[in-house]
This record gives sequence, structure tokens and C-alpha cells, in this order.
Amino acid sequence: MISIFDIFKIGIGPSSSHTVGPMKAAAAFADLLHAENLDTQVARIVIEVYGSLALTGIGHGTFDALLLGLEGSLPHDIPLADIPQRLERIRTQHVLKLNGREMAFNPEKDLDIRGDKVLPKHPNGLNFIAYNSDGLKLKEQIYYSVGGGFIVTDEGFAQEAQENSDVPYPYKNCDELLAQCRLNQLNISEVVLANEAALAGCDEAEVRRRVAAVADVMENCIKRGLGAEGQLPGGLNVRRRAPQLAAKLKVLRESEIVNTQLWPMVYAMAVNEENAAGGRVVTAPTNGAAGIIPAVLHYFRKFNPHANQSRVEDFLLTAGAIGILYKTNASISGADVGCQGEVGVACSMAAGAYAEVIGGTPKQVENAAEMAMEHHLGLTCDPVGGLVQIPCIERNGIAAEKALKLATLALLEDGTDKKVSLDEVIQTMLQTGRDMKATYKETSLAGLAITLQKKAVPVSVRVVEC
Repeated sequence: MISIFDIFKIGIGPSSSHTVGPMKAAAAFADLLHAENLDTQVARIVIEVYGSLALTGIGHGTFDALLLGLEGSLPHDIPLADIPQRLERIRTQHVLKLNGREMAFNPEKDLDIRGDKVLPKHPNGLNFIAYNSDGLKLKEQIYYSVGGGFIVTDEGFAQEAQENSDVPYPYKNCDELLAQCRLNQLNISEVVLANEAALAGCDEAEVRRRVAAVADVMENCIKRGLGAEGQLPGGLNVRRRAPQLAAKLKVLRESEIVNTQLWPMVYAMAVNEENAAGGRVVTAPTNGAAGIIPAVLHYFRKFNPHANQSRVEDFLLTAGAIGILYKTNASISGADVGCQGEVGVACSMAAGAYAEVIGGTPKQVENAAEMAMEHHLGLTCDPVGGLVQIPCIERNGIAAEKALKLATLALLEDGTDKKVSLDEVIQTMLQTGRDMKATYKETSLAGLAITLQKKAVPVSVRVVEC
């Protein structure tokens, strides 16, 4: 059983699969070389970048993330202010620091961009090859960035998922989760809290402290997004809209025309504008969908009179449980199943979590989560210019508002007459993603990415820049 802290990871934008994952993979390869006492022998490293990572790598900052990862940086604590200077040094001097030792690295020659080829096990493939000064291969390792900042080695795909029998309330799917709730008279958040304490070997208070820290990062991201103006990087000249929209809503706050549920749309856009700018965000479950859960949570904090710190934590515990179901039984990778696996999953997580904290039963939580995914089935991932901006930013806002309404709708019924279960819609989402053409799965080769191609700045995939 994976942890909710595998779902909610603190990182940087703009993409969990194309920025966070590649940085972690490069850092893992550097660690591997060190562990095998090879790093002092390495004279050259070549990184082969395949599939979706290659096709949208510029807009997603993939190539920059690889360079920073080889230097040992990790997404959760990399000093953002240092990034431009470090990248400029590597590009101009053609030198990076591998485990503290300077090594020649020319991005134009040592990044092998192969957008026309996909490795067998996932569209987001990376192959790292280290050579000595005689040109002999010292080490080769394949990694896959499988969504949400998760990375898996080539060998890892062959390993069966291990059952974790050390948690008090094990479950593999939603039916089993609800059975645990019924048998033990617990809410979903209570089941998850006990399991997380067992997984981490700590008490429940410590788990709540860690959840609260995640909530704080989400909250701070909204605040930064609401206070930052100007254009987003990447060449599309997309203007940050969240601050001006928030200002207009404040003026119209007392107006009957303006529904308070417009606020989560603005909150979500604020987060995703921060993400698009390469800011600090939480994968929820991915960067491309990072605005939805923080937006609904912030809305709950601000507009619900019964909101308190404990319920904030319960919100994220419940959302994490739903995210685990998708990660375990389907996919949260846009390159694998389209945007239904990112924005659709985030909307499902947010709807279910909001249903719990406003008083929903576990069955009503399931129904809210199910409806949210049911009406995102088939959603494509077609980022214009390979950037996490159009349609991603607005899409997060719309999904946040949808999550609120579906949670409220779920509480109007007991849910016993619902025809579609969450487990069934998860399997449907996975199959829909498998049936979807690859051009609609984070390649920028179809959909809006082609329709608006003339508005995107044409950049050669051999140029390494964000």
C-alpha cells in the first residue's frame, strides 16, 4: 500500500511527470553511480529522452530538470532562486557537478531527444548512460516517469506490487475501503490516518502534523499566485489572471450575481499560474492538476463556518485515499491516459474529500468521487506549445468548481441507488486511456495544441531551455 505522502509531494512546476520525475530520475542515477563507486570514473553522461518527455520537454522544463537532477537537486528542496544561474553555467561552460565533481556536459550533444520513439513500458522513458574517458560504458539505467512525480526503473515494472500487511485497515479498492469503514465504524479519513501512522511507524499526531505541512504549502501557493502579476514564461504570452479576477470578485462580493463558488476557480488558477511559472507546488496528484485540491480546501477554510484545522487535515487524508485508489488501480499520468488521469483524478479526490468534511458518509464520499470522474472520462491532454498553460490553468478552475457542486449533490442522496461505483469508473477511465490515441496524451500533436500551433513559439527540440 502506498502512502498519501506519495500522492502529495512538495515539488516545483510546471509538471510532475515531466519536471519532478525527470529531476528525481537524474538524481537517482547520480546516487547510483556514487553507490557503485563509479562517479569518479565518469567522463561523460548521455541521457536519451523518449516519447512524451521528448515531444513536450521544452515547455515542461524536462531538459533543465535533468541537468539539475544530475547535480543532485531534488524537487522538494531545490532553491528556486539559484536555478537560472546554475542552468546558465551549464549551458555556457558545458560543465556540471556530478556528486560535487566537475564533469563535461554539453546539452546539445549529451541530451539525445527521441520524440519519434517510445520505450516499451511507458511513454515517459529516460535512459541514462555513463562512459569513462576511453568511451567504455560504465553504467546504463532506464527510468520511467509514470505520473505524479513517481519514477520506476525498467526492472521495477517486472516486480509485482507488494501487499502491505502491517497496516490495520488494508484495502486494494474502494469496495474494500468502504467495507473497512462499515466494519470498524470509521470515516475514510480515520482509516487513512491509522494506516499512515502504521506505514510511517509514528503516532497519529505526527501524521496530522505532516498533513498540516502539506496544507500550508498549498495555502502559501494560493497566496503567491493571487499576488503575482505579469506574463508566464514559455513564449505563449499568457497573462496571469488570478490577481485581477480576485480583485473583481472582492468588489462584487455582496452582489447576488456573483456566486461564492466562483472563488475556487480563481484559487485554482492562482496555483496553476504559479506552477506554470516553475514555482513551489504540491502534486495533487500531479502538477498539471495541482490547483484543484488546494482551491477546494481553501474555499472550505474560508467559507464554511465549521471548518477547523482537524477537518482541513481530514480533507487531505480523504483526498489522499481516493488518489491511492487511482494510482494503484489505474494511472495518474497524462502521457498514459490523458488529462482524465490528472484533472479528472484531482476533481474526484477533491469532490470526495469535500463530501467528507461537510458531513458525508463513506458511501456519499464514494459517490461524489465517482461522479467527478464519470464526467471527465475521455478528457484529452493537449497542452499548447507543450506548456502547462492552455488549457490547463482554466481547466483546473472549472474542475474545482465542479468538485464542490458534485460533493453537495452527493449529500442530497444516501447513494444506495447509485448505478456506477467508483471502482467501476476507475477501470473505465483506465480502459478509455488505453483506447485513446497517443497524439492526445501529452504529446502536443493533436487537439488544441495543433489548432493553436501558430500562436505557440516554434522551438527546436534540440534547444535546451525552459
